[in-house]
Amino acid sequence: MSNPLKEAREDTSGSVRHVREDNEYVRLVVGTTHEPSPPETVLVSQSEIRTRNLVWWFKALGICAFTLLLALVFAKWGVPFVFQKVLIPILQWEATAFGRPMLAIVLVVSLALFPVFLIPSGPSMWLAGMILGYGLGFVIIMVGTTVGMVLPYLIGLMFRDRLHQWLKRWPRQAAVLRLAAEGSWFHQFRVVAIFRVSPFPYTIFNYAIVVTSMRFWPYLFGSIAGMIPEAFIYIYSGRLIRTFADVQYGHQRLTTVEIVYNVISLIIAVVTTVAFTVYAKRALRELQNAEANEDEEVQVRKPGRLEMKNVEDNHRRLGSSHALP
Repeated sequence: MSNPLKEAREDTSGSVRHVREDNEYVRLVVGTTHEPSPPETVLVSQSEIRTRNLVWWFKALGICAFTLLLALVFAKWGVPFVFQKVLIPILQWEATAFGRPMLAIVLVVSLALFPVFLIPSGPSMWLAGMILGYGLGFVIIMVGTTVGMVLPYLIGLMFRDRLHQWLKRWPRQAAVLRLAAEGSWFHQFRVVAIFRVSPFPYTIFNYAIVVTSMRFWPYLFGSIAGMIPEAFIYIYSGRLIRTFADVQYGHQRLTTVEIVYNVISLIIAVVTTVAFTVYAKRALRELQNAEANEDEEVQVRKPGRLEMKNVEDNHRRLGSSHALP
């Protein structure tokens, strides 16, 4: 005659053993004994790695040569065309059509409205630098871009559900944005400032951030802090473009001091831009790694919960078998 208690215990141990054997996490942890690879496989893998590295270097050299050729062609024919047909007519039109107050208003309005329609604001910043200089140009850029960052945020709040559905097409970027909006006030401020100096399109960021738990004030102050170095870089590049246009087509001459100043300032601007970009990319990579680690922890916890649930169910069945007469 079979013992119900013994059968229930065997059923419990068998189900737990089955769950543990089917558990992916346990298989990954327990199954660490692997047979050593034969020497032929190691040699083949090393030769494949060398071949891939060689192909990668050939591709990199080809891309660099093609980019250099395009740069030379653009410098030979593209730059003169842009200066003679676009830049100089704009400067002449600005000098005759607008006064400085009206021009300042036009630039502020363009900087405020362009991000709403996902239009880049770079040309307006260059014009502010070329025409108005560092002082007034910086004020105009900061006022216009601040309004241009607040308006999309407020508009996005009204279409938050649609933006959430739209971001599902890019789950990785959405996960980074969601993780960036977590944490304290200072964490949100720092992350927004990093996004502003990173290659991430800031016109899209203005709308996408509203689907997260990002608060308004860290978003605003982080955006302003992140735009300060970009504003100075745009102003400097605009002034440099105007100086080059005056020398090349305005028949003006630069003194030795002005040449040295322009060269040193250009080097500083390039180094600063590269440093900000590298720092921002590294910070964004850390956020992505943190998001990936969080996903791995969630996946690890799920099998453990399944195993505990099965054990609890078996204990309940065991208890019910005890309760039977």
